[in-house]
Parts: sequence; C-alpha cells; structure tokens
Amino acid sequence: MITIFWLAVCGPIVVCAAPYAAMVIDTRSGEVLHSRNADTRLHPASLTKMMTLYIAFEAVKNGEILLETKVRISKNAAAEPPSKLGLKSGQRIAFRYLIRAAAVKSANDAATAIGEALEGSEAAFARRMNRTAKALGMSNTTFKNAHGLTENGHMSTARDMTTLGRHLLYDYPQYYNLFSRRSTSAGIKTVNNTNRRLLNAYRGADGIKTGYTRAAGFNLVASAERGTERVIATVFGGRSTASRNAKVAELLDLGFKRAPRNVALRKPSLPAYQGGRPPSGKTVRVATAVKKSLRPKLRPRSSEPENQAVVIAAAQVIERDIQSVLLQAQQDAGAAVTSLKTVAPPEQKVVTRISTSGGRHWGINVGRFNSRYAAEKVLLKTALAEMSTLDGTLRKVVQNSRGFEANFMGMTQESADLACRRLKARQINCQTIGPG
Repeated sequence: MITIFWLAVCGPIVVCAAPYAAMVIDTRSGEVLHSRNADTRLHPASLTKMMTLYIAFEAVKNGEILLETKVRISKNAAAEPPSKLGLKSGQRIAFRYLIRAAAVKSANDAATAIGEALEGSEAAFARRMNRTAKALGMSNTTFKNAHGLTENGHMSTARDMTTLGRHLLYDYPQYYNLFSRRSTSAGIKTVNNTNRRLLNAYRGADGIKTGYTRAAGFNLVASAERGTERVIATVFGGRSTASRNAKVAELLDLGFKRAPRNVALRKPSLPAYQGGRPPSGKTVRVATAVKKSLRPKLRPRSSEPENQAVVIAAAQVIERDIQSVLLQAQQDAGAAVTSLKTVAPPEQKVVTRISTSGGRHWGINVGRFNSRYAAEKVLLKTALAEMSTLDGTLRKVVQNSRGFEANFMGMTQESADLACRRLKARQINCQTIGPG
C-alpha cells in the first residue's frame, strides 16, 4: 500500500508542492481522453481570469459596455498586487486594454477593473462569476474575486476549468486570438504573454491561460490544434513553469494520440445570460407595462427567476421580431395624424409625424455597437425599461464607419433631456441628439 502525503508547509527553505490534477479532452466533441483528480477542488490562481474574460466578452456582446468605453480605475483595483499593468487610481483606460492586459499579462489590477466596471464592485462581480459558472455546468467552482489571488473558499477543479476553456474557444471565437498573442498593446504599455514559452515550444499551441500562486502551484489550461484535431489539456499543481509546460506538452501529445482523426463537432451550448439585471425594485412596474404593450411577448424560461424577465426578453429577441416592432411603431405614429391628413404609405406617415410635431427634431443616443442586431436589442431593452418617456419615439439604428448607433428619435428637446436624465439614473449611458 502506497500512501501519498502532500507537502503542506511552505516557506523560504521548503518548496510547497500543491496537489496535482489534470484533464485532457477532445475539444471538438468534449470527450474526456485523460483525467486525474479532475474533480478535486483546488486553488485555480489566475485561471480565474478565464471567467473574468468570458464575462467581459459576454458583456460586450450584449451591449452592457463597449470596447472603447473609458473605465475609471478605483483605488481598490490600483492597489492589487502583481502581476499588474500598473494602473493608477482615477486613471481612465479603454475597456479593450483591460481585456488585453488580463488575457495576455494576467494583470490583477486589470481583472479587478473589469469586474468593477461591469458590476460596480468586486463582490458583486464574484456573484455574477458564480452564476455564470453554474450556467456553464462548472458545478465544483466557487469564485471570490476576479483575479484568482488566494482567498478562502475560492476554488475550482481541472474539469471545470477545462469546461470553461472550451466555452471560451467556441462561444467567443472572435476574441480567442488574444490568448495566442506573444505580446500586445495594453494602452499604457506593451505586455508579454505569460504563456509564450509553451506557445513558442509546442506545435499548434494557441492558448489559453496560465496561473500561479504558492497555494496553487503552477497551473495551465492549454489548447492546441493540428489539422482537424484540437485538444485541451489542464494541469493544476505544477512545481515550476518548466515542469508544468513539459507535463502539459506530454498531455497534449497523449490527447492527439487518443483523439480520433475525424469526429463530429459538437459545440457546447451557450449559457443563459447572467448580466444586465434591472434593479429588483423596478421589475414589477416594467413587467406590468410589458403586458399592455404591442412589443413581442416574453418567452418563458422556467429555469430563470422572474426578475430576469425583461433581460431574457431582450436577449432572446431575434432581428425579425425587432423589425416587426419597428414597423408597428411606424404604423402607430402614422395613425396619430390620419385625422389631419389623408392616408399615405407608412413611410410617409412617419416622416410627416416627425416633421409636423412641433419641434420633435431631437433624439437620444444610447450607445454604439459592433452589429445592427446588438444595437436593436439594446434599443428594445431600453424602451422596456423606460416606457414613460420613450413611448411613441422611433427606434433607429444608424450605421457609420465606427459601428451601429442606437438612437431614439422624434422627441422635443425637453423630452430628450428628461429621458436622458432618467436613463442615467438607471446607470444607462445616454446623450441627446440635436436637430441635424
């Protein structure tokens, strides 16, 4: 009988050996090719930032924030220990650079700033991380912070982190190239990839994330592609960067050896959206108004709490539904003036209403987005949240060289100012648009 003792005493003389765990999967199918202690809860260290980045990508997709949004750095974020970008309290930096710093340099200050920008505080962001982890099926993970520095109860497993790595690859492929960059601009400086040794040494490697603390040891979730085959290997508890990388290379080799040459691609399902929740005190008023409107009905999802109804409706509305709502708004606008003018085609009715409405040449802008779909979705969500001042306005998406502008038009200057003030009180970005 062999008894294994984990070395528990760490100090300047004795090297701390964290518990070892590993997992290898065929990324295309999700099939497990190798596992050892894969469900043992261990310290994930900076593998945590994979979840922080996943939520950041999700937030951009759903219109919570733009990549160009300037984020103000808090004292809390600036005070995080290394590894860090070197952000200063009060400094403003584009959200895209925080993403790059967290993904490539594994910067703790950038990770905390991402969490605070999206949820207002690190604690609130940790709660969102845990909701998202549950939605992804990461059943043995508990997050307490956005960066992964050791904290009581902040734990995960090799299986859960492998699952998260697979979701990063398939759910947000447009951002996945970040993890293979040897270096990148993070706004205030160029940062080097903490995983560049493996990226340079292993053929086909293109990510994903390293992690190290004394409690965790040297961790890594790595992905590599060769031909039509792709494998993810995860290691917890490596004794050094070199030994960890050697073990990961060994596991990737094992994965490519065991993975079939041809296998049907089975992408993981996208989880339910966990962000953008309205204040609980506002939910009843908004939900009641929705029942009386002509906008698309909420699509029931029994697994979600009631207070997410507005968010789920916005997240699930497809482009055809939004166009239908816009057409209905145009028809309603025309009906308001039919008693004064002869009937004209719907397009002419809308123009007539705006041009003869006594100064309704103003509007408001609620953001710029990467796609028309995202802009239309945010317009609908905003209209549902602030019906009293936006009712009767025309929702319009304007494409320009910088993206898709989400606008509400057909307002007086007074009503536009009032709507913007009310939206800002709800923490929704807004600016008025004057005539012309």
